[in-house]
Amino acid sequence: MELYELTLKEVLGLLGDGKLSSKELTGALLARIKKYDKKLKSFITVRWEDAAKEAEDSDFLRKKGIKKKLLGVPVALKDNFLTKGIRTTSGDLLLDDYVPQYDSTAVARLKAEGAVILGKTNLDAWGHGSSGEHTAYGVPHNPYAYGYVTGGSSSGSSAAVAARFCPAATGTDTGGSNRQPASYCNLVGLKPTYGRVSRYGIIAMASSTDSIGHLTRTIWDSAYILSITAGHDPLDATSSQSPIDKYYEGLESLPKMKIGIPKEFFDGLDTSVAIVVERALAILKKKGHKLIEISLPTVGYAYPIYVVVQASEVSSNLARYDGIRYGSTREKFQDEAKRRIMIGTHSLSSGYADKYYKQATKGRALLIDEFKDAFRQVDVIAGPVYPFPPFKHGEREGDPLKMYLSDVLTVAANLTGNPGISVPIEFVHGLPNGLQIIAPNFEEKRLFGLGSILEAELGMYKVIPKLRQ
Repeated sequence: MELYELTLKEVLGLLGDGKLSSKELTGALLARIKKYDKKLKSFITVRWEDAAKEAEDSDFLRKKGIKKKLLGVPVALKDNFLTKGIRTTSGDLLLDDYVPQYDSTAVARLKAEGAVILGKTNLDAWGHGSSGEHTAYGVPHNPYAYGYVTGGSSSGSSAAVAARFCPAATGTDTGGSNRQPASYCNLVGLKPTYGRVSRYGIIAMASSTDSIGHLTRTIWDSAYILSITAGHDPLDATSSQSPIDKYYEGLESLPKMKIGIPKEFFDGLDTSVAIVVERALAILKKKGHKLIEISLPTVGYAYPIYVVVQASEVSSNLARYDGIRYGSTREKFQDEAKRRIMIGTHSLSSGYADKYYKQATKGRALLIDEFKDAFRQVDVIAGPVYPFPPFKHGEREGDPLKMYLSDVLTVAANLTGNPGISVPIEFVHGLPNGLQIIAPNFEEKRLFGLGSILEAELGMYKVIPKLRQ
């Protein structure tokens, strides 16, 4: 097995046994990035020398007997996570030369456990997108199909993990931005419960739906990373004080669950996607879990609700980028940012706020109540991630509404705050696809438990893409 093929769990085992050094592993991954990423475009910034130095330091600490949960493990960070002394662009030229003075809490927790930071990954600028095409730093290719999108906005992180440039990468999920690229890149993409991971030091998109998660190749790896980044943060008033679980332990012994299948999730679904999703659900049924058809009528309105709420918060959050304290002036905003600012400003303006924003918040409250009622009947909710397979670069760029509809199946969990995950299932027309599972708040372990069953049955994480130079 090549070093780049190792999962996080395998890396930890080899490092702990002294059979592998961080210097050796980091060097191999940096060499792979140098060889293939010029075409793939998953990274905006690569820390060639600094990452190599951090790896050497990790090996020194390990020889000294220092024990940390990620000591010497190379990871990548989505470029909207603030990183002290490392350029952070959020995928937009407006922040091209911005170097933060502090780390986000999530980054600080990874570094405290000894992670080696390989670099900062590409994304739809400011997180505005579900394809990876709204970046100022070159559109990432899907490692499994060059010329096709990765999903977004955590496009660079998903491409990097799928290409085996790193075993794990951080991501943010505001309307599906971890689950969607995970689905399109054959990965596990986690959106934790809102407030489970601190938002402090993350460049905000929509503050009430931003969830801080990550992308990995396996369920265990995802559960392990969450056990590190989760937890209360006094610097984030929305972070939860609920206790943290050892999410990666005892997944095989979880009780059988009732899985709710919302009929609304299958309306207008591509037939080929529906077939593989139903086959994945059949696996869970065969393992003793019960499938129950449910109805979530308000889900049909989730997307318009999300558009108004998200755009309103975007218009507020982007107002701070005035070019006075840091960054360039607003003329450098790209079309997608301008579009969302205009929608949000209109939704909040005098005479229209009651008509749009207030109505959207009422609809959101109905959706939250509907999910609460559903979770009184079932333990989790499951269905597709995307309504269609990965599409080609530029295929939807000329029709923003068509592009926005990519989010139609994922936004509900962001509006309700519930945790969700995308688990790799069978490919569709040779392209990756995922199953989405949503759980009650702070029940991430249920997601990992069901995901581990599909992983064991299908073994999709073993499918390695063929990269191009």
